[in-house]
Amino acid sequence: MQDDIKPKKKLVLATIENIDQEGRGVTHIDGKAIFVEGALQGELVEFESYVKKSTYEIAFTERVIRQSNLRVKPKCDHFNRCGGCSMQHFEFQAQIAAKQRVFENTLSRIGKVKPETILTPLAGPSWHYRYKGRLRVKFVIKKNKALVGFNEKRTHFIADISSCEVLPKNLSDILPQLQELITKLSIKDKIPQIEFAADQNHLVLVLRILDALNDNDEFLLNTFSSQYPVQFWTQSKGPETVKPLSKKDDVKLSYTLKEFGLQFNFMPYDFTQINPFINQVLVRRAMSLLKPSHDDRILDFFCGLGNFTLPIARSGSKVTGIEGSTSLLERAKECRDENKLESLVDYQCMNLFEITKELLLQLGKANKWLIDPPRDGAFQLVQLIDDQINPSLIVYVSCNPATLARDAQILVNEKGYRLDKAGIVNMFPHTSHVESIALFVKMES
Repeated sequence: MQDDIKPKKKLVLATIENIDQEGRGVTHIDGKAIFVEGALQGELVEFESYVKKSTYEIAFTERVIRQSNLRVKPKCDHFNRCGGCSMQHFEFQAQIAAKQRVFENTLSRIGKVKPETILTPLAGPSWHYRYKGRLRVKFVIKKNKALVGFNEKRTHFIADISSCEVLPKNLSDILPQLQELITKLSIKDKIPQIEFAADQNHLVLVLRILDALNDNDEFLLNTFSSQYPVQFWTQSKGPETVKPLSKKDDVKLSYTLKEFGLQFNFMPYDFTQINPFINQVLVRRAMSLLKPSHDDRILDFFCGLGNFTLPIARSGSKVTGIEGSTSLLERAKECRDENKLESLVDYQCMNLFEITKELLLQLGKANKWLIDPPRDGAFQLVQLIDDQINPSLIVYVSCNPATLARDAQILVNEKGYRLDKAGIVNMFPHTSHVESIALFVKMES
C-alpha cells in the first residue's frame, strides 16, 4: 500500500509501530527513530518533522491515510491547536492501556525490574477533572485581546481558546468573559499567568500581577466576581504576597477523604493533587498496600498536607510526616489538629533531597515507609537504606515512572527488596502524564 501512495512534497509517509511515553506515535526510517505527534499505533500517516537531530526526529501528523480503530473525534474543539492535552484523539480505555504498557516498559528498561503482580489501573472521570493548575495570559495588541489558556502545540504562543474540557466546568464556561475582563484592566499587559484552585464550592483565581491594580481595576474584578462564581486573589512577588482581593474573596478551600472521615483545608497556592476524584481511590489503594495497624510506626516522606499521613493515622498507626516546605507543614499541622489526630501524628521539616543518615536515624525506627516524591524521585532517600534503616515494606507513589524505575532498581538490586505489586493511576486523562504506585517488600535474608 505504501508503494501506491505518493506523499505530498516535504511530507514523509510511514506506518506507526507503537506509542511512546509522551503519547506520540513511533516509527523508524533508515534506523532513525521518529516521534510523530497525533499518530496512533498501526496507522499509516504523512508527517512533517519540526525537530531534526542526528539520532531522532520529532514530527506532527499532517494526514492519516490508514486510520486506527482506536482513533476517536476529540471532544475539545481546540484540540488540534492547544497543547494542554495530547491524547484526546485516542479512545479513553486505550489511553489507559497504552500508559500501562509504557509504565511496565519503563520499569523494565530503566529499572531492570518487573512487578510480581500488575495492579488493575485506577481511573475516574475523564473530563473537567483538573482542579489545580496554571494558565498563561498574554495581551495581544494586534487582536486587542487577552488570551488565557495553554501553549499552542509546538510553539510558545498561547492558544486562542474559548473553552476547555479538562478544566473545572465553571472555569471553562467563563473563559471568554475572563479574557474580556483582563482586556479591560489597566495592567492587561502585566499579568503573565493565572493560578487556579477549586473545590466543590469555590473557584479561586490568583492573578500574577507585575504592577499595581488601580481603583477601576479592583472595581471591574469585584463586579466580575459578583456576577460569576469566582474569587480573585493576587500575587505581586513571591508566594508570601498571595492574598485575597477583598474580604469576600477570602474563602477556605477544602477537600475530603470521605472513606476516612477526613477534611483538608488548603490555600490556593498549596500543593494538592489536581484530580480530587482519583485522589480518593489513590489513597484507598495506598492504604490497602500499606496495611497500617496499631502495631506499626510509619514514616510518610514528602507528606505535603498529610494526604496519606492522616489516613494512616485514622487506621490506628503512629506516623511521622516529613516535608521540606515549612508553610505546607504548618497547614498539615492545622489539618491534623482539625481532624483531632494529634496523638498519632508528628511532623518534621527536612530537605529530603539532601537528607543524611544521621537525620534519618533521628526520626526513629519505622517498620513501614510511604514515599510520595515530586518528579525528581527519592534517590537520596532510598540510597540510605541499610542494616540500621531497614523498613520491611515501602509503598512508593510516583508522578514520574522514570524516577520510580530508577529508584526501584536500587531497592530491588541493591537493597534487598522485591517489587511485589505496581500499577498506574490515571490522574491526568487525555495527557501523557501518569501517576503510579508500587509496593516493595523486604526479602528475608
